[in-house]
Amino acid sequence: MIVRPARAEDISALSAVAERSYRVAFADILEQDVLAGRDAAFFAERFAASWPRMLVALAEGIPAGFLLMTDGHIDMLFMDPGSNGKGGGALLLREAEARGARSLECFRDNHAARRFYERYGWRVAREYEREFAGRDRSFVLYEKS
Repeated sequence: MIVRPARAEDISALSAVAERSYRVAFADILEQDVLAGRDAAFFAERFAASWPRMLVALAEGIPAGFLLMTDGHIDMLFMDPGSNGKGGGALLLREAEARGARSLECFRDNHAARRFYERYGWRVAREYEREFAGRDRSFVLYEKS
């Protein structure tokens, strides 16, 4: 697995990874209608403007995961469900840290993601509620010093 900056031609593959990952990671957190609305087209529209701030994890040349970062804050880190546990997420996280990542947000009840971040030295700075997809949801803010 290797990590490189995203390219415009990655948008389609990364959008598909995002859709699959969202549906698996948030199946017990978000309602089905919310998950249905987060399809590949939804992510492709978002990534059209943000791909220059993305990193891609490649497995045998195929996008297996990605990370989106803005001003030192990790906005998204997703691995394709079939690629979990193969080191791509750790590579993305390390590269983001090397590029200045110092904070990220996570659903409070996303226990798998929380274990992952904590394994790599990220610590909860605070818990809070905010609106997401039409409802108040519980989140945690992680920081790395």
